[in-house]
Amino acid sequence: MVDNPVDVLTPDPGESSTAASEQVLAEVLAQIVRLDRVSVDSNFFSDLGADSMVMAHFCARLRKRDDVPSVSMKDVYRHPTVRSLAAALTDAARPTPEASPPPMAAPHRQAPPPPVSGTSHYVACGALQLLFFLAYSYVVALVLAQGVEWISDGVGLLGTYLRAVIFGAALFLGASVLPVVAKWVLIGRWRRQRIRLWSLAYVRFWCAKTLIRTSPLVLFVGSPLYPLYLRALGAKIGRRVSIFSRHVPVCTDLLTIGDGSVIRKDTYYNCYRAESGVIRTGPITLGTDVLVGEVTVLDIETAMGDRTQLGHTSSLHAGQVVPDGEHWHGSPAQPTEVDYRRVGPARCGGARRAMYSTTQVLMALFLYIPLVVAGVVIMVAAVPESTSILEPGPTALDDWTFYADALAGSAIFVFGAVVLGVLLTATVPRALNLTLKPDVVYPLYGVRYAVHRIIVLFTNRRFFTILFGDSSGIVHYLLRLGYKLSPVEQTGSNFGMAVKHDIPYLSSVGKGTMVADGLSIINAEFSPSSFSVSPVTIGPRNFLGNYIAYPSGGRTGDNCLLATKVMVPLDGAIRENVGLLGSPSFEIPRTVLRDSRFDHLKDGEVFRRRLAAKTKHNAFTMGVHLFARWLYFFCVTVIASAAVDLYDSLGAAVIVLAGLLTLLFAIVYMLLTERAAAGRGGLRPLYCSIYEQPFWRHERYWKITTPTEAIAVFNGTPYKSLIWRLLGTRIGSHVFDDGCFIPERSLVTIGNDCTLNEGSRIQCHSQEDGTFKSDRTTLGNGCTIGVNSLVHYGVTMGDTSTLAADAFLMKGEQVPAQAYWAGNPAREMPTSLPNSRPIRPQGG
Repeated sequence: MVDNPVDVLTPDPGESSTAASEQVLAEVLAQIVRLDRVSVDSNFFSDLGADSMVMAHFCARLRKRDDVPSVSMKDVYRHPTVRSLAAALTDAARPTPEASPPPMAAPHRQAPPPPVSGTSHYVACGALQLLFFLAYSYVVALVLAQGVEWISDGVGLLGTYLRAVIFGAALFLGASVLPVVAKWVLIGRWRRQRIRLWSLAYVRFWCAKTLIRTSPLVLFVGSPLYPLYLRALGAKIGRRVSIFSRHVPVCTDLLTIGDGSVIRKDTYYNCYRAESGVIRTGPITLGTDVLVGEVTVLDIETAMGDRTQLGHTSSLHAGQVVPDGEHWHGSPAQPTEVDYRRVGPARCGGARRAMYSTTQVLMALFLYIPLVVAGVVIMVAAVPESTSILEPGPTALDDWTFYADALAGSAIFVFGAVVLGVLLTATVPRALNLTLKPDVVYPLYGVRYAVHRIIVLFTNRRFFTILFGDSSGIVHYLLRLGYKLSPVEQTGSNFGMAVKHDIPYLSSVGKGTMVADGLSIINAEFSPSSFSVSPVTIGPRNFLGNYIAYPSGGRTGDNCLLATKVMVPLDGAIRENVGLLGSPSFEIPRTVLRDSRFDHLKDGEVFRRRLAAKTKHNAFTMGVHLFARWLYFFCVTVIASAAVDLYDSLGAAVIVLAGLLTLLFAIVYMLLTERAAAGRGGLRPLYCSIYEQPFWRHERYWKITTPTEAIAVFNGTPYKSLIWRLLGTRIGSHVFDDGCFIPERSLVTIGNDCTLNEGSRIQCHSQEDGTFKSDRTTLGNGCTIGVNSLVHYGVTMGDTSTLAADAFLMKGEQVPAQAYWAGNPAREMPTSLPNSRPIRPQGG
């Protein structure tokens, strides 16, 4: 035998592995797209016409095989042919011992399962929570009743006003001190621990959380008073700290924030999370001069060093540590060179902060509270029949004319409030905006800062975006607010029912752009001492998915698809004619063949007829929505009137009873609106154009059932699962829901012992340009959905699987049993990584 070179006799193992992978991938893909064979060079989207749902099924089929590595949707988008995907999988499988692990994922430590709380614990917990609610309501009712009687005994207008101020001050002080005292009595000092759900320890946790988050001091977010409240609760907070997020931390002794740090709005930093039948508490540590961007999640056991930054739409997962001076972004976060601090400092000393805080308290005591009391007096005086209720003996409640007058009066109040509200939001903020100039640095806690907060308050009225959203009316409403939308190309669905901003007059959206629910336009930038407002421009012919935070300086231009929960980039070239997905974002196709099925309905005479029909349908829906709100207000008014009528005989107990009846009526109201909008059989999966009647009826369902959001008052109690079941959700036993929202109740199935964390969403629909899709989603037994995570439609999660915090589980994904998925978009993650480590809480 003649010796030959080794490279002739020995084939490259990488090439043979790639070829084998290509064969398997092509075989599976052909089955999914229902073709005899597919070329290894065919693009999944442009050549084969697949979409993300089809490719999610492709990934799920591959995960069931042992002869190829696991494939994620991110892999599919980055390598959109069989050949490129197989090569990438082969490269990823090659060992690289010299490479350091990427700092972008967090550990999921499988803890031993806790003792399972039985039905007796579940029922006892609900009973104790109800008892707490009734006792607390009785105390509040007794105090308010005695206070109103004492105020009414005042002599003259001045005497009544002074009594209202004194009572308001005492009430404000008591309501502010009570949560602090209750926390120290019920809990003491929070420590790293595991609290079994539905146990007595959990009841104490829930009581403390409820009181902490209902304190009037929560209304002072964005003020120097708010860090003082957190300090009183045990948090270690330095000087010149500015907090703008309304998500209140609970386990405050585990929270450390260094001097000069800024936490932007919509940030979760709870210092606890729920998982697998327990509440886990853990520390969050921020160094000095830290910036935490908007719409972010700081999980337990995380830390950020001095002078660090976390970008918007990002998250730190348990064990992640940002070293001093570094900037991170993404979910889970990873290093970046982007500078998210975009406003310079200004002079803002202790005297300014003290003056602003003092002014806020004085305004509350001498203006806001007396105005509330005066409003009650005016309402009583404005309805002649209501005065007889306060007199002893027979009352107008026995006379049908009272109900007729109450019906007319409530109609005038509700519809008059709509007209007055539109006028105020269109005029007062516009006049105040004259004092603010774009890109000028202003000091915090001054007159201009107060003006900015008033503009934010007045122009972000959710009632009006719900009323006008998902209809042609939203364009006209936003134009009146100050949005720059000209030239307007009416689509009938230009914006959804949830859109917010910092400054509407600096918000510009291009022609032909469509926006789904949850857009947050970030016009304002903050430092520990200053703020500025800047223009935000979203280009023409874009489509924005759900829950997108769009910052000033976003690098997107014309004809972009911004997927749900995408992180809008602030660096690099301006993206045009592409789609963006994930956090950090990467490019995907702008559209696919399957999404072009209804393009013939978007032009010409057919479009004009369908748009006119949609506008009429939406206008009727708006009328039904207002009627339902008016009817609800009337019924609550009657309950309150009856309570006043019976107060002399039953005392403060009747106020508690009225509150309980109002709560029960709200549940019945939710149930009736759900049945009226969804029908007896519930919702059905849809694949249609937005210019077809099935979608219009789905829009009506969203608008009419928006009061269902009030279900949040039952967060963390057994009653919430019961209400979900009444509303049509197929839900198992012992489900813990700490603040999940489900827009399409009857399309969701949730197994036994699942855990749904605060801010999570199970959304069974998606709109992309003019196409609407919805499908069922199923969670198996024992699943966990992390804080602020979103589960899309057509998803199946296997038993005891986990979706980490801030994840986006894309449509059609199938999560295997006991798997741990994380990221945006979500993909399977290992249970531990070497770059993560536990964090030691400071100060014990």
